[in-house]
Amino acid sequence: MSQEQIHILQRALNREKAARKAAEKILEDKSRELYVLSEELKISNAKLEDSFNEKSSQLAGVFENIIDAYVVMDLRGNVLKMNDAASDLFGYNIEEEALNVTCLIYPEDTAYAFDSFSQLVENGRFSNYTARIFTKKKEVRWVQINANLIFDKSNKPIAAQGIIRNITELKNLEEQKEKIRHALEKSNNELYEYAHIVSHDLKSPLRSIDALVSWIKMDNEGKLDADTLQNLQLIEGTLETMESLISNILEYSSAGSETNESKDVDLNVTMDDLNTLLFVPEHISINIVKKLPIVKGDPTKFQQLFQNLMSNAIKFSNKEKGIVEIDVEEKPSFYQFSVKDNGIGIEKKFHDRIFKIFQSLNKSKESTGIGLSIVKKIVDLYEGTIWLESELGKGTTFFFTIKK
Repeated sequence: MSQEQIHILQRALNREKAARKAAEKILEDKSRELYVLSEELKISNAKLEDSFNEKSSQLAGVFENIIDAYVVMDLRGNVLKMNDAASDLFGYNIEEEALNVTCLIYPEDTAYAFDSFSQLVENGRFSNYTARIFTKKKEVRWVQINANLIFDKSNKPIAAQGIIRNITELKNLEEQKEKIRHALEKSNNELYEYAHIVSHDLKSPLRSIDALVSWIKMDNEGKLDADTLQNLQLIEGTLETMESLISNILEYSSAGSETNESKDVDLNVTMDDLNTLLFVPEHISINIVKKLPIVKGDPTKFQQLFQNLMSNAIKFSNKEKGIVEIDVEEKPSFYQFSVKDNGIGIEKKFHDRIFKIFQSLNKSKESTGIGLSIVKKIVDLYEGTIWLESELGKGTTFFFTIKK
């Protein structure tokens, strides 16, 4: 081998060594990068694991400490998991014994329970399922359940979960309330009937006395002196006042009672009827500012309402030209009515008192102190409010609302 060939081989060998050294350097650098990346991944994985454990712990805490009962079951009704609230409610410990939700169903609610489960499977959820359940000790509890399906990665239903709220106490209170309502309704009906009987029984002797006074006057016509005639007139006036008072008490007793009659009441027709019924002196004018609405309710009660307010306005008018003005404003959920007069007015300190029974501010025989009490009871019946604005010597405006 010539010297030149040796040099060529030497140069090739040197190039190969240099290339190997460069490759080793690249490999060393890449290994170092992989090591650093591996260490970073270890740190990240450790953080993720810590975070996962933390979240799992938090979820476990929520699961165990939720106030309402929480249950997870498979689609055959076998309970897979439940929290302490559920164990307390149902009386079962699923770590020691198997439990299927069918064991909890109250017999009379079986059909309803299976219908609700079908709804759960079909729609994926149900809300506010309310029924009775049996505890392990065969105690009956009322519960309200909201449930939904649990799906796997392929969106296939694999289980169901539900929040169960114990509403037994609330249900018992509702039942007691309903019993009390029925008892009150029965009592009110009996009192109303009793008021009618008493009214009739009280009026009978009054009419007898009135008849006797009339006979005395007829039998002794021309024989009685002025004082005796005046005393007989006082007796007749007192009898008339007593009969009016009895009638008003009967009207008051029935004013706030509920009625099954609920129809469209055209208040414009009511006003026409009142124009016929009420005695309106010539110096007083009744003005309807705008067309009145049609409301739902008992026509008789609405007539009583407006009749009492208008009668008051007429009764306490003291002007040469008396005015009674009826108006209405439509609000989003109710009508606001007003009955305005230019009469004697009412002092501010009496504004609350006048709605109480027998609290008339005028002691004349025409006033029994019941009219505005009747008005208040009817407005309350229709879930409205009533108030007034007044100025002595200038007049009064009564406002009241009626729900649409």
